[in-house]
This record gives sequence, structure tokens and C-alpha cells, in this order.
Amino acid sequence: MDEILFDVNLQQLPDEYLTGEWCVSDRVLNRSNPDSTLAQATRLLLQPGTLQVHAPTQQDNGHWSVERDGLLNRPYLELQLLQEETRALITRLRRSADGLQSQLNLYFQSGMELQLAQPC
Repeated sequence: MDEILFDVNLQQLPDEYLTGEWCVSDRVLNRSNPDSTLAQATRLLLQPGTLQVHAPTQQDNGHWSVERDGLLNRPYLELQLLQEETRALITRLRRSADGLQSQLNLYFQSGMELQLAQPC
């Protein structure tokens, strides 16, 4: 990514900033199952309400939504896949001024962290 990326205020994050094709650029597994689709994911495709997770040996489909905690209004990504259901705290979203490049950091309940990038 050559362009300068700016932090997005997560308390005012519009859901549409999350849609599109995301490539996994970095991951930390910690306690998560290393064989799960999310742990092996190379790409995530988030379309309004639908989710596709692509991994080298498998693919999983499901649904996603953004939920916010009542106290600090922090956004969580709720993921319901056929083989797994989880949620991830959105810890950082950075975008270029034109919105064509983005970086998304997710911290899952299992301790797994994913850094996603657009475009792939």
C-alpha cells in the first residue's frame, strides 16, 4: 500500500466500509483451532448480510453483522458460518482518502488476530 491511510473513528463506523473483498495480510493464532476455516483464511468476501471465507483447502459461507457494545459503542463483527460462529472486536480500520485502500484489524474471542487489506 503506497497511499497514506487514515484511522476511521470506530464509534461512527458505517457498515458499508466493511463490505468488499478482503485479503488476509497477517494473522496471530493463539488459542484458535488451526484447522478452522477462519484460522486458515486467505480471503473474506463481505457483502450485505452474506459472508464467504476462502482458505487453501476449504470454503465456508454464512452471514455477518456489526454489533456494538452498550457501554463504549465499540463495533464487533458477528460471524455465523456453517462450521463456526464467533465474534471479533474491530480494533482498527484505516482507509485512504479516496476509500480505495483499507486495512482492517480484528481481534477474535479465541485470541486470534487478523489483519485484512483491500484491495487484494
